[in-house]
Amino acid sequence: MNRIIEIDCPLELLIGLHLNAERFADYLKRQAAISLFKEGRISSGMAATWLEIPRANFLHLAWDAGAVLMEDSGDDLMRETALL
Repeated sequence: MNRIIEIDCPLELLIGLHLNAERFADYLKRQAAISLFKEGRISSGMAATWLEIPRANFLHLAWDAGAVLMEDSGDDLMRETALL
C-alpha cells in the first residue's frame, strides 16, 4: 500500500532551485532513498523499487552520493556475487 506524504515548501525555494513541485518531490524522494540506503535502513533493491529504476542505476546514484557499496567482508562479497 502506498502512502502520500505532503511537505510544505515555500515558493521561493522552488524558484531558487529552478524546480517545479513535481521535480522537487522527485528530487526529495531520490535523496531520501539514497540517505536511507547509506544509513543501512533500506536495501539497494528496496530503494531501486521505490524509485522505479533498475538496481544498478540506483547503486550508481548511491556511489556518486558517497555510499559505501561493499564492506570488506566475505559475507558482503558472497551476497553481491550471488546476484550476478
